[in-house]
Amino acid sequence: MKELICIVCPRGCRLTVDDDLNVTGNFCPRGAVYGKQEVTNPTRVITSIVRIEGSDLAMCPVKTSAPIKKGNIFKAMEEINKVKINAPIHIGDVIIKDICGEEGVDLVATRNMEAI
Repeated sequence: MKELICIVCPRGCRLTVDDDLNVTGNFCPRGAVYGKQEVTNPTRVITSIVRIEGSDLAMCPVKTSAPIKKGNIFKAMEEINKVKINAPIHIGDVIIKDICGEEGVDLVATRNMEAI
C-alpha cells in the first residue's frame, strides 16, 4: 500500500493506492488516474535553464515538451547542463530532440531570446 498526495489540482487529496491499484481518498477521477500512474510509471515535466550566447541574458528557460520517466531526471539534467545555445531563440524551438532517448519528448525553449 502506498500513500500519496495528489498534485493534479490545488486540493491536494491524500491518496492511498493498494497492491491491486485501487485508489481511495481522491475527490475527483483525475486523482485516481494520477495515483495509478504514480505507482506504476511515475513521470515529471522538467523545467530548467540553459546557457545562451549572443543575448542580453546569460540563460534561457526551457522545459520538456511532455513528462519523462522519473528515473531519467538526473540523466536529463546532465544533458541539459552540457547545452549552450546561440541567440536568437523563440518559444517552442527544440533545444534537445528526444531527450534521454524518450522518443517524442523534446527540450524546448519557453522564452523568446533575441540576438544583441
